[in-house]
Amino acid sequence: MPVRRAASVLRRWFDTQAHGDDGGQPDRIDWLRVVPFIGLHLACVAVLWVGVSPVAVAVAVALYAVRMFAITGFYHRYFSHRTFRTSRVLQFVFALIGASSVQRGPLWWAAHHRNHHRHADTAADPHSPNQRGFWWSHAGWFLTREGFRTDWSRIPDLARYPELRWLDRYDTVVPVLLAAALYGLGALLERMAPQLGTNGPQMLVWGFFVSTVVLFHATVTINSLAHRYGRRRFDTRDDSRNNLWLALLTFGEGWHNNHHFFPGTARQGFRWWEIDLTWYGLRAMALFGLVRDLKPVPAWVLAKARR
Repeated sequence: MPVRRAASVLRRWFDTQAHGDDGGQPDRIDWLRVVPFIGLHLACVAVLWVGVSPVAVAVAVALYAVRMFAITGFYHRYFSHRTFRTSRVLQFVFALIGASSVQRGPLWWAAHHRNHHRHADTAADPHSPNQRGFWWSHAGWFLTREGFRTDWSRIPDLARYPELRWLDRYDTVVPVLLAAALYGLGALLERMAPQLGTNGPQMLVWGFFVSTVVLFHATVTINSLAHRYGRRRFDTRDDSRNNLWLALLTFGEGWHNNHHFFPGTARQGFRWWEIDLTWYGLRAMALFGLVRDLKPVPAWVLAKARR
């Protein structure tokens, strides 16, 4: 029944494991379930009413950088590929930061990414631009019934952590808390430092909505653009490519052909001149003992390079 179906979807806005009949085809966009995602984008239009201030933009940029590092360094290189080790506490801290990015939980992210590598640029790849085009690989796949599902068979090493399972199940909690905290910060600054020219609504719109939307679309350019534009240093079974501009935007993820040839290293910029901000950040953390056993690029991999 439509009412029962709607109620099931609404529950899963807050609890991804709530039971219910999905109905329909698994590769069709689940329009009711993606209403919050659409709202996230529409909320950015509110910049026309809340205005702008240097402090609000600075917070937006800082949150982009911190969360991009959490996605690239931990959601990707740690949870998905296990290319270094860290403590359980720090694992959870960066899982929390990653969860604030509105890119779902760490288990969901790792499971989907492992499936991508397993089936890259084939019909089974969840987001190949060569199979279903740019818009599908960029965002369409993320909004489908199948796209919402976590493939637990791909992540037995991560599923044993109850705190990560909780984050995966209630993946809207952290973003909502971040949004509330930003509104509160803006309201506090309006009262305590009015010369900064910010307020609660402005900080919410810039710090959360604008920053999060830009972060999302920057991240998924690796799906939609890094399999279409750039250079191929290694012969791989997929169409992954290295792209400097995407690497700058995504803190090193744009060295995508490198990564697909050898995903087992914490470093994606294989050459000294290939800027990889996430790698630099991980190296800095290693100096302080926060992470360890960063897996390097083996000599045999570099020997395979065409240029």
